[in-house]
Amino acid sequence: MANPFILTAALPPDLAGYAEGLRRAHFPPERNHLHAHVTLFHAFAPSLLEELRAFLPKLAREFAAPQGAVKGVMDLGKGTAIALEAPELLHLRALIADHFHGSLTSQDLHEPRPHITIQNKVTKGEARALQASLAPALGPWIAKGRFAFPALELHLYRGGPWEPVKTFAFRGRVRL
Repeated sequence: MANPFILTAALPPDLAGYAEGLRRAHFPPERNHLHAHVTLFHAFAPSLLEELRAFLPKLAREFAAPQGAVKGVMDLGKGTAIALEAPELLHLRALIADHFHGSLTSQDLHEPRPHITIQNKVTKGEARALQASLAPALGPWIAKGRFAFPALELHLYRGGPWEPVKTFAFRGRVRL
């Protein structure tokens, strides 16, 4: 699909800063064009832009920021991620998926495993080495407990870095 829209969950500033530092240190620089994020949907068709712009602000107005927690290290095969526990975020994602039923790509029909990619497209050995060193470093983040995802972010993909389209900050009172 040409020029799809990608929907992500923004991270709180402290966790985003930490993950950004890890990405700068471990992501191949020629591929590190994105900020730290949690991908919710990989490809909404361009024809859905107006519907996305109408529906996503309604969710952000109604719902309180979904909670999440750092769970540990995730092995991506030839990469490494910070695994997250985020049932409220997944519930919100399910509401979005239900609304856009019939318009989702096969990749987006499956519920994701929430994570922050910090390394990708490296050798398995490089990935395993980072995973071993990162596991103990995540201890304070795991101990910190829950955090809130402050917003949803819509991006346009044109083959390279993503172009920001709109951020939808959560400000509702309804807990998921």
